[in-house]
Amino acid sequence: MNSIKDNPFAYSRDNKRYHTYNHYLRGRFGKKVSKISLNLGLSCPNRDGVKGIGGCIFCSRSLSGDFGGDPSQSIERQFEDIRMKMRGKWQESLYIAYFQAGTNTYADTAFLKKAFEKALTLDNVVGLSIATRADCIDEQKADMLAELSEKTYLVVELGLQTIHDSTAQLINRCHTYRDFLQGYELLTKRGINVCIHLINALPHEDRDMMFSTAREVGLLRPHAVKLHLLHVLKGTPLADMFLSGEYQPMDMDEYIDIVCGQLELFPPETVIERVTGDGAKADLLAPLWSLKKFCVMNGIDKELGRRNSFQGRLFQSE
Repeated sequence: MNSIKDNPFAYSRDNKRYHTYNHYLRGRFGKKVSKISLNLGLSCPNRDGVKGIGGCIFCSRSLSGDFGGDPSQSIERQFEDIRMKMRGKWQESLYIAYFQAGTNTYADTAFLKKAFEKALTLDNVVGLSIATRADCIDEQKADMLAELSEKTYLVVELGLQTIHDSTAQLINRCHTYRDFLQGYELLTKRGINVCIHLINALPHEDRDMMFSTAREVGLLRPHAVKLHLLHVLKGTPLADMFLSGEYQPMDMDEYIDIVCGQLELFPPETVIERVTGDGAKADLLAPLWSLKKFCVMNGIDKELGRRNSFQGRLFQSE
């Protein structure tokens, strides 16, 4: 692989050919910044019957909070418990309080504001990440988030997963791409940073569909993107599809190839917060190769080097 000096990609500190979260945070804060996952115990409108029942077909029982705090505990206690576990790995880290589990704008605005502002008072917290759905953003909540963004580094993480409404219906997403764009605009017109989540290998999506999702998202020029691999977790409708043979996960080489192609379509300034995801080991049915996270990440680095390519090489603004 080329040396750092020969790397054609400008946003790199460590010879990566894409704009890593670590690169961005070190540039902004001057040192290591870690996320601490917190849990407000919130539900989701496609789980509690408001829009649907059961949630997305891939969502775990903990509403994607498998690695987060215990919602029965206070925000302060959750934060401290997780921070103590992380101290052995990163002694002098700054922190971003990450409200990850459930839909973190799906509650009373005053309640949410109090929780978010409490997190900002915790030791060495320099930012907030708030995971939610675009259809759970309204004018009032957007105004509240805009006030927060004036005080700290704020990122609102919107789970889009795909631009294709046929897939969204299949996975029980219970909102359309148009719904997403409306929520996205409410945030970005107020200057709020948005990170868009995408999932590769959704049922019945081929590589062209995955690339078209990346291309359209790139044109939105988001602050950040997270690329996930679809995990088959025990106890989900997706697990039933997998066990019956209705769903077949992609293999690692195909995933690496698709991620590299997607990175080429994103603007170079967009931060790539992740290029693969974590599934709770005890619940993961497939693909088991996803447990080899560093092999996947190294494979992406090698493939971009083999192509002599980098993030944004094929990006074309329209």
